[in-house]
Amino acid sequence: MVYKTAAIIGLQWGDEGKGKIIDYLAGRADVVVRAQGGNNAGHTVVSGGRKYALHLIPSGVLHPGAVNVIGNGVVVDPAGFFNEIETLEADGIDCSRIFISDRAHIVFPWHRELDALIEESAGSGGIGTTRRGIGPCYTDKAARTGLRACDMLNTRSFINKLTERLDASNEVIGKIYGAKPLDREKITDEYAGYAERMGPMIADTGVIVYDAVSEGKAVLFEGAQGAMLDLDLGTYPYVTSSHPGSGGFIIGAGVGPRMIDGIVGVVKAYTTRVGAGPMVTELTDETGDAIREAGNEYGTTTGRPRRCGWFDGVAVRHSVRTNGVDGIALTLLDVLGGFDEIKLCYAYETPDGERIENFPALLDTLAACKPLYRTARGWQTDISGCTSFDELPEEARAYIAEIEDISGAPVKIVSVGPGREQTIIREEIL
Repeated sequence: MVYKTAAIIGLQWGDEGKGKIIDYLAGRADVVVRAQGGNNAGHTVVSGGRKYALHLIPSGVLHPGAVNVIGNGVVVDPAGFFNEIETLEADGIDCSRIFISDRAHIVFPWHRELDALIEESAGSGGIGTTRRGIGPCYTDKAARTGLRACDMLNTRSFINKLTERLDASNEVIGKIYGAKPLDREKITDEYAGYAERMGPMIADTGVIVYDAVSEGKAVLFEGAQGAMLDLDLGTYPYVTSSHPGSGGFIIGAGVGPRMIDGIVGVVKAYTTRVGAGPMVTELTDETGDAIREAGNEYGTTTGRPRRCGWFDGVAVRHSVRTNGVDGIALTLLDVLGGFDEIKLCYAYETPDGERIENFPALLDTLAACKPLYRTARGWQTDISGCTSFDELPEEARAYIAEIEDISGAPVKIVSVGPGREQTIIREEIL
């Protein structure tokens, strides 16, 4: 089914290859909307033979004519934002079509400092944050002490509010963590400059998106991170500080639920995870290493090696159900070429022998579970040049059918490589 508006979300722990799928669909979109997270997320997009790492800016920026919206649910680090713009403009990319929600919260140096101090103080109990200040920024948002993009439109008032928040944060930094307070003059000068540069981009983006949908334009809602990192529905507390699932778009983009026609979940053909937390299908042997190297499984944002394992159908089924997924975009299928056997987890087994098919909330239970696997035959051919589903080896097609059966959702797109042309469309999305 072709949708006029579609949300693309990751169904695992992020790093599913959303950037490639979003970039492919962004070429058909009039507006591309990012609605949650900050520059702790990252998409790697290959365009025109070049590789781009996007963290805050929507993927539509690589497509002339698309309007790019950073919604109110995003937390914006101005330094990271302008670094991205400068990198893109150096390659001749037009960045004049970017709008930032006036309700989006701003990340400040004290957020990054507190993020690092909190993680360090937790020692081995840390959750493995990117230390980009995202969690502390969302903390201020929930505590109603944060500063938003609209505050930057009045420079004098903005600097007064900034100074007040900096002084309060320095009290925490110095008295609780014993660290050196941050420089007031340096930060106020830096952020006054950011306010001047960001001013023309700040708008009521909810109106921009609403008008686009009302006018029948094609709108792509671009997910970041993954549903298993959702603050409510993921592997809490080893999660992010926002809602990467489909529901996050409703609040984070400022639209009503009926304005999103279809929801597509991006799923890697195996499972990866960055940071701490239970991972039932993790492989800590040579097979896991082989998947990591074949898939270049290192973080876009952090460069950290990702934990790798077989496909976890329990986690994906949980995400399909909680996000109302209409179809799956399956990525990195080519990475599994060369294995004699490939395994898919369809259920978990607890230490007392109980079989569970739904993802447990309690991490103690999850950590104690063992995966129950189906075994599929591998394929020994390079599938990166396949341009249709029928060209795929029989074993690869059978593996896809197993994923559909276990997850409960049809696979509508199959990616067999990083390039746009390495995309098999079984059913058009946008």
